[in-house]
Amino acid sequence: MGASVPVTPYLLRERGLPIPEADSKDARGRVLVLAGCLEVPGAILLCAEAALRAGAGKVRIATCRDLAVPVGLALPEARVLALPQTPGGRVAVEAAGTVIEQLRGCDAALLGPGMMDEGDTRDLVRAALADPPAAALVLDAGAMAALAADPGLVRRLERPAVITPHAGEMARLLDAERAAIEADPLAAAREAAERFRTVTVMKGGRTHIVAPDGTAYLHDSGHPGLVTAGSGDTLAGLIAGLLARGAEPCDAALWGVYLHGVAGRRLALGCGGLGFLAREIPAAVPPIIAEVLA
Repeated sequence: MGASVPVTPYLLRERGLPIPEADSKDARGRVLVLAGCLEVPGAILLCAEAALRAGAGKVRIATCRDLAVPVGLALPEARVLALPQTPGGRVAVEAAGTVIEQLRGCDAALLGPGMMDEGDTRDLVRAALADPPAAALVLDAGAMAALAADPGLVRRLERPAVITPHAGEMARLLDAERAAIEADPLAAAREAAERFRTVTVMKGGRTHIVAPDGTAYLHDSGHPGLVTAGSGDTLAGLIAGLLARGAEPCDAALWGVYLHGVAGRRLALGCGGLGFLAREIPAAVPPIIAEVLA
């Protein structure tokens, strides 16, 4: 395998980013966000706002019934769908039909933020993806439990899905020890990309992005402050928003990782290093996109 390609503004500018029509929300794409549970409602807002800040035209949020109204009030830009829920406050597997219907009307979908890594989530995601959707997919957090249970789940997709595991999640995906993943995260990312046919974003102090063909990229210019609650939700939302704009899966992952890292560095300058919040990341992104494309 060749050396990893550094993720730089020059690489991103060379690969490009679709610039939709300025007067059309539809041309900027629709994102479906399937996320949240009663214990982790904030993840919905973090990833949905990030998708909009990345340039998506419209966001549809699908979440458990008890969260729908408060989420809609907190993010008035989004359409919110109230789904059946379990007694424990998770989205129920009975919601799969609604999710499938919504996937048909969207250009990209983000599945899993704020959803617990449990049987209900696994069964819901597997049922929703039984008929491979045309929408470009990002699988994050709880949704990756479905991938671990069914490695062929997204191999049938026309375009590779993007997955965004940290070391603990990657250990579960590959049925390996976390220490082994942390010792060689690039090797783990390569294995996952090949096994699942995904664009694999191996999150960490140095983020490795590996395409299904084995091409590897490295972004090592983030900031320690990004290791904060909800930060991964914003990264997943950025990637989904870029996919909705029309970016190819690998390009969306590269752009998303870079934007996330630069936003973290800039926010750190304003607070002495640590202490900025994940909710502050999305608003920092649009100027960075403009600078790269200038």
